Amino acid sequence: MEGGGGGGGSDLEREEEDDSVSEVLRDRFRLSTISIAEAQAKRNGMEISEPIVVCIADLAFKYTEQLAKDLELFAQHAGRKSVNMEDVILSAHRNEHLATSLRSFCNDLKAKEPQSERKRKKTSRKEDKATANVVHIPDN
Repeated sequence: MEGGGGGGGSDLEREEEDDSVSEVLRDRFRLSTISIAEAQAKRNGMEISEPIVVCIADLAFKYTEQLAKDLELFAQHAGRKSVNMEDVILSAHRNEHLATSLRSFCNDLKAKEPQSERKRKKTSRKEDKATANVVHIPDN
């Protein structure tokens, strides 16, 4: 193995690998966006120029990056390490139609979730704190 001496590699190598993966994801996202834009234009009997399609792809990518940052902040603010559906719904609060669609989608997912999965979910932090604050006084 080059430079790493058989270990996990240097921080620089990991950063370069992360950057490479990010570039691949960005490129795939943009290609998918371009494909969708061209398909929608065709479906509606329209033509769309390449510079416009590229601009749409760049805007969609930048919007998605910002959305990801917002979702991460919402989760952190709630004291969680991972994003959940409530964070996604909150991110759509300025677009009532989208928020309604997301709530409906969330409810559909919950309805399809097996009953046994629902029962196994952890209690919320509020419930944990409530039970932690209870003091048991033994009977004498």
